[in-house]
Amino acid sequence: MIGSLFENASLDAAIQALRNDLLDADGPRISTMRNYRFAILPYDARDEFKLRSRIRSLTDDLKAQGWNVLVISLQKLLLDRIRQEESRVIESFIRTERRLYAKDPERALNHLKDKIALYVEGVDGIAKDVIELINQFADEHPGETNRTVVFLGRTGSLYPFFRSSALLKHIDGKTRNLPVILLYPGERRDLNALSFMGELQTDRDYRPRIYP
Repeated sequence: MIGSLFENASLDAAIQALRNDLLDADGPRISTMRNYRFAILPYDARDEFKLRSRIRSLTDDLKAQGWNVLVISLQKLLLDRIRQEESRVIESFIRTERRLYAKDPERALNHLKDKIALYVEGVDGIAKDVIELINQFADEHPGETNRTVVFLGRTGSLYPFFRSSALLKHIDGKTRNLPVILLYPGERRDLNALSFMGELQTDRDYRPRIYP
């Protein structure tokens, strides 16, 4: 029963609820926990383009009301990290993946996951890039914590290399107390349980509020 209710939840309703909480008269209230301003907005991965359109509209609305909005593309951070590697290394990954795929597609994927993990996981992975961008943005808008929001988008690009719960753990306490919203392509299967892309095993290791 719970699953069916979540499946019928409207993306528009979730974004409207988020908008209302961000614009609360007493300041953003996206979390019930003090000094923990994280929230997750799950959506069906098939609605990726609809989600982007709705977030652009919300961003324009917030900016029109004097807000500072930072949208971070996790896909761009991933590609930037890979592009920093020498081309011969990347070409070696590709050749090995193709060779393994011809014999065993699952083995090929596991090989690629192991290689990509070196670029994205841990405190020195993508989490570090996210923290640096947030710190830079906060420095550009000092004293405006209650009128600043950060959206972490293009999260699906991390599948199946990195869990978003791990990303949130690594940036916890390092976001200058700015509201951070993770746009999460996946399924909500319980009050605090999410399945990344609707494919990975349900992860209950989430503290943030999940919208709506």
